[in-house]
Amino acid sequence: MPAKSSTIVTALTAAALVAVGVLGYQASASAPDHLTARGESHPGKSREHHGRPPAKDRTPRPAAVPAASGTGKRVVYSLGTERVWLVDAQGKALRTYKVAPSAVSPVAGSYQVTRRSVSLMGSDGRAIEHVVLFGSVNGVVVGFSAAVDGATPKPNPGATKKTGGIRESRDDGKAMWDFALIGTKIVVVS
Repeated sequence: MPAKSSTIVTALTAAALVAVGVLGYQASASAPDHLTARGESHPGKSREHHGRPPAKDRTPRPAAVPAASGTGKRVVYSLGTERVWLVDAQGKALRTYKVAPSAVSPVAGSYQVTRRSVSLMGSDGRAIEHVVLFGSVNGVVVGFSAAVDGATPKPNPGATKKTGGIRESRDDGKAMWDFALIGTKIVVVS
């Protein structure tokens, strides 16, 4: 009998090692490139790409923070490119994204966040959230917000009602909310 049980144990151990090997291979084959050892490539990928997808599949490099936007922690809003950057104290862009501009645009310059609201009704009649206000133009309050339904306004130069809400996606609005506390510098560039 002892020979039979040792044979069974050996067979079970061998089967377990094969199973662990197969699972290890599957895990390494599906791991993201940044988790593999430097210089290694995955099976099936050519070395010329060093584990990266071909150039046509890569996400474009984010736009650089405008040079004339000052220093330190700040939100930069470019009127010309309709883009926002959340910039840390060292001048590194933590996030950048496109926005839908408001009907009333602030003039280029430096502002500060003066008021914030978790949610309210926008002047366009939509429920909005993560409202970060920083200025006003001819009595129209200007700031960033996200529509709860995800809508962004369509430009309407002939509109009689002028609004100052610069619309962001809900994810970008949450990032702005977390970053831009009362007193945070907002720099508007052309």
